[in-house]
Amino acid sequence: QVQLVESGGGLVQPGGSLGLSCAASGSILSIDTMGWYRQAPGKQRELVATITSGGTGNIADSVKGRCTISRENAKNTVYLRMNSLKVDDTAVYYCKAVLRTTWNWAPSEYWGQGTQVTVSS
Repeated sequence: QVQLVESGGGLVQPGGSLGLSCAASGSILSIDTMGWYRQAPGKQRELVATITSGGTGNIADSVKGRCTISRENAKNTVYLRMNSLKVDDTAVYYCKAVLRTTWNWAPSEYWGQGTQVTVSS
């Protein structure tokens, strides 16, 4: 069993900041890429940011300059920090990890349950 547990969502005022974290646990052999995606009501899920095990980040244009992604490999945890939040950032934010388990050495995708981020005054 593998679990990804997100935390840190909530209500934020426009212009504010928010930090999200996602911890992976279970029979994990190694984690390749970890990342964040979001889905707003009526829209498709979209990339926010990803980061490789070596620390190379990829940030979506929609949040570039306002977003930082980082990870602690020893804790199997990825973090997302967003500043200057806009109403359009309102969405459910999902954590994703591409990882290998002790029973499946092929890289496979796992998703968290999602955490709601609402930007509103």
